[in-house]
Amino acid sequence: MSNDIRIKKGLDIKLKGEAEKTLEKAILSNFYTLRPEDFHGVTPKLISKVGTKVKAGEPVFYDKSNENVKFVSPVAGEVIEIARGEKRRILSIKLQADKEQTYQDYGVFNVDAAKPDEVKAHLLASGCWPFVKQRPYDVIANPDKSPKAIFISGYASAPLAADLDFTLKGKEAALQAAVTALGKLTEGKVHVSVGAKSTSPLAGLSGITLHKVSGPHPSGNVGTLINRVDPVNKGEVVWTVAAQDLVIIGELLLTGKFNAERIVALAGSSIEKPRYFTTKIGSEVATMIYDKGIPQKARVRVISGNVLSGKHIKPDGYLDYYSNVITVIPEGDDYELFGWNKPVFNKVSTTRAFTFSWLSPNKEYDLNTNTNGEHRAFVVTGGYEEVFPLDIYPMQILKACMYNDLDEMEALGMYEVAPEDFALTEFVCVSKQPHQEIIRKGLDVMLKEIG
Repeated sequence: MSNDIRIKKGLDIKLKGEAEKTLEKAILSNFYTLRPEDFHGVTPKLISKVGTKVKAGEPVFYDKSNENVKFVSPVAGEVIEIARGEKRRILSIKLQADKEQTYQDYGVFNVDAAKPDEVKAHLLASGCWPFVKQRPYDVIANPDKSPKAIFISGYASAPLAADLDFTLKGKEAALQAAVTALGKLTEGKVHVSVGAKSTSPLAGLSGITLHKVSGPHPSGNVGTLINRVDPVNKGEVVWTVAAQDLVIIGELLLTGKFNAERIVALAGSSIEKPRYFTTKIGSEVATMIYDKGIPQKARVRVISGNVLSGKHIKPDGYLDYYSNVITVIPEGDDYELFGWNKPVFNKVSTTRAFTFSWLSPNKEYDLNTNTNGEHRAFVVTGGYEEVFPLDIYPMQILKACMYNDLDEMEALGMYEVAPEDFALTEFVCVSKQPHQEIIRKGLDVMLKEIG
C-alpha cells in the first residue's frame, strides 16, 4: 500500500527535445575525468599520481577531512593528468582507459546477514559512499552520524529529465540489494517516491515505504518528498540517494565490482535525434552529442544535468559524477530589441502580462539560455510562492542567506533545503537573482559555523 502525495504548487516547463525511449551504447570513451568539484565540500587527498595504473573501482583519492570516504576510478586505466588551480587545488584527475577492463574485486556481500557497521564499512571501502548524501547541507553523508530516515526519489519531473521507469527497467535485483543494505543504516524508514502513473521497478521492492507523487515540477525532487513526509529539524539528519546510484551500489554488493555504467538521456531541442545512451561516469560527452547529435560548430550550450540545475560544460567536456542526462539547447547570446514591450508567444511565463503561453498549456517550447533581463534588486511579486511547494518562505530564506543571519536561516527551515529546490524560483525570478548560488553559499556558511 502506498501513500499519495499531491503537489499543487509548481511549474511544468514543456521543452522540445525529449529523449525517445531507445537505448544505444555510446562510443567507448578513451578518457574519463573525476572532478572534486562534483563532491561539494570535499578536500581531495591523492592516492594515485600521474602514471599510476588503476583498476575500475580502485581508489584514486579520499576526503582529507574523513579518510574513510574514498573516490574510485570508473574505469581501468592510467592516470595521465592532474589539473590544478589556485593554491594547487586539484581541479580534475584525467584517466586513459585500457582496452580491456579489469575490476577491483570487493567480494560478494551477504546483505541479509550483515550488520549495520559491516554494511557501512563495505560501502566506504568500495567507493560507493559518495552516492549517499545528507540533509542538512546537501553534502556527502557523514558516516559517523545516523539518519532518522533515508529518502529516494524514483520520479524525475524536471524538464527533459531522464525517465527513471525506463532507465531502471530490469534492475530489480540490484535495487533490492541496495535498499536492503541502506535500510540497515537507519532506525527509521526508507521512503521511496514514484510517479502516480508510473511502472517503476522501485514500487515492487520490499523494506520500503512507498509514496506515489503527482503534480507539477518539483514534485519529483527529493526535497519535496522530505518536506511532505518528515521535515528536517535542528539536530536531525536524513540521507538521500539518487535512484540510478542505487543500481551501482546494488551491483557492487551482488558482484563485488564497482560498475560505473550509467544510462544517460541525451535531450534538448538542439539534438537531431534525442535518445538514451549507455555510458560510464566521467566519460567524454562528445562520444554522444556528436554521434548524429549536433553540428560541431553549432551555437549551443551543453549541460550536464537538467536545464534548471545542471552544470554548463564544454562540448569536449565530461559527464558529471551524479548526472544521468545531457541537455543541449541553443545559446542565448542574441539581443531582442524591445523584447520587453511586445506580446510574446514563444516563451514560458507564470504571468499573463505580455506573455501568452497560458493560451497553449500543452505547447512544447524551444527555449535558449537568454535570461531576457539583467540582475537587479529583489522585486516582491509573489511569484516565488506560486511555484514553491515546500512549507517555507522562499523570499525570506534567500534574503537571510544573503546577509548570513544564522538564527533566521535556522528558523526558516534551512536544514532541509538544497539548491535544486530553488531552481524554479530562479527560473521565474524577474530580478534575475542566482537563487541556487545564494542557497549554496548559505548552506556553506551554516556548515562552517554550525557543522
